[in-house]
Amino acid sequence: MRSSQTPFAHLATASAEGPRESPVWFLWEEGAIPIIGEGGDSFPKRIERDPRCAVGVVEFDSSEAVVKHVGIRGEGSVEPLDPDRAERLLIPYIGDDREAWDPMFRAVLAEPEEFLLVRVEPETIVARDQSYTPSLG
Repeated sequence: MRSSQTPFAHLATASAEGPRESPVWFLWEEGAIPIIGEGGDSFPKRIERDPRCAVGVVEFDSSEAVVKHVGIRGEGSVEPLDPDRAERLLIPYIGDDREAWDPMFRAVLAEPEEFLLVRVEPETIVARDQSYTPSLG
């Protein structure tokens, strides 16, 4: 993805009530996707019950007619939070000046026991460039 903006991912999980989707910040590292969660978040609980999941990332820029998509299907696991990995995940979204971070993000590093990591191991990865000729002014 080439955008100057860091893309969100969408994590799809299964539940007894049907599929669920959660927008998440993510990192591609060591062939997997770590995602930060809190102990009370529902998506880690769904992963624990049924590890099958999918992650989609889309870069869209209508002014440049850019549409790029990466779709990942695999299995997730829930792990203790690694503060170093969490910091690497957060920096692209909120910058590297930890003192300027919103307190809720500083808490991730200050209180790692309150957070966890969902790690998605890909089984399949599909990447598509569906960019087009711009038609908007």
